[in-house]
Amino acid sequence: MEPIRIKTINAIAQEGLELFTDRYTVDPKEENPEGIVVRSTKVDLNEYPELLAIARAGAGVNNIPVDQATDMGICVFNTPGANANAVVELVYTSLGMWLRNADKSIEFCQKLTGLNDEEINREVEARKKIFKGEEMAGKTMAVIGLGKIGVGVANAALHHRMKVVGFDPFPALDNIHALSPEVTLARSRNEALRQADFISVHIPLNKNTLGYVTQKDFLEFVKDGAILINYARGPVVDEDAVLAALASGKLKAHISDFPSVKFLGHEQILVTPHLGASTSESEENCAVMAVRELKNYLEYGNIVHSVNFPNIETIPMVEVDTRLTVINRDQPGMIARISDILGSEHINIINYTNKSNGTVGYNIIDCAGPVPEAVQEKIRRQNGVLRVRVIPLDLRGR
Repeated sequence: MEPIRIKTINAIAQEGLELFTDRYTVDPKEENPEGIVVRSTKVDLNEYPELLAIARAGAGVNNIPVDQATDMGICVFNTPGANANAVVELVYTSLGMWLRNADKSIEFCQKLTGLNDEEINREVEARKKIFKGEEMAGKTMAVIGLGKIGVGVANAALHHRMKVVGFDPFPALDNIHALSPEVTLARSRNEALRQADFISVHIPLNKNTLGYVTQKDFLEFVKDGAILINYARGPVVDEDAVLAALASGKLKAHISDFPSVKFLGHEQILVTPHLGASTSESEENCAVMAVRELKNYLEYGNIVHSVNFPNIETIPMVEVDTRLTVINRDQPGMIARISDILGSEHINIINYTNKSNGTVGYNIIDCAGPVPEAVQEKIRRQNGVLRVRVIPLDLRGR
């Protein structure tokens, strides 16, 4: 059996790469991969004609053309929650720095180099009052977007003795179950914004969220003097709208993980260089999750944490010889057509599982014998079919 070809793009933590067995070849120079593990580099899918799946070692997938991947029958995975703790910690590190003027006070202390202890003490006592800050306790934090990171930010705010209100128009039940009952769920985004001293945005970047934070329908509902925090993605914020809000006093400050020409050097903006997920623990967690997702798909056709295909997992029985997977546009009659083709070729179906996400249907068909190439081609020619793949299984020998 030929090894499964894997290409890595960017530095992928070794803890993840070690999960690839001798069934795989892993090489950043691989020119014709079946699977890709990537972090932040933009991916041109046209360069990889035999690509089956791509795993993003992180939550956002704006560096991957997801719609094109779907049309090509390529499964796109991400790793939700793997970097959540790293982002949550940095949100409060940065907010604390701003509220206590920590960055400015550290800079002040560095300039005292060369003075003796008496001179240092004199300068400190004379100047420390200009760095007086404020506390988080007693303030209200609004968290917009209650995914893994948003829930973490909301729960952590409680530990800082804040009142917390959260809003998500389409919350996932698993995430809401992890949300502390002390967090108030707002009925609308505007309700959350009107209460907040601090607003932390945690939404994915897509065509619907580009410029999500703008003057109309967002900043106009923020109470005067609030602090806006963006550790999601840079383009979810309309930079000009934020600058205007800072100038008018609508916003007191903006804390962002995304440097830009307009933001750098602004006295009311604290910016970090895209450090949200930059911890050794986060990179390890993301790499391990990404590799596990990719292996499960390439070896068994199972899907967990896909952003473009429905999630579906089945364990093949020992009697299964071949697992057939079919990706198709979500349209009626597809299951019957596939089943008819297999039946007419006298291929015994042991188990048939189908899931849809409303756009794409995914079929896992476990067969008692092999599925010849001619039969696969018949299925490929069906209207709406995007991809057909055969996974030989030798379960009796394992």
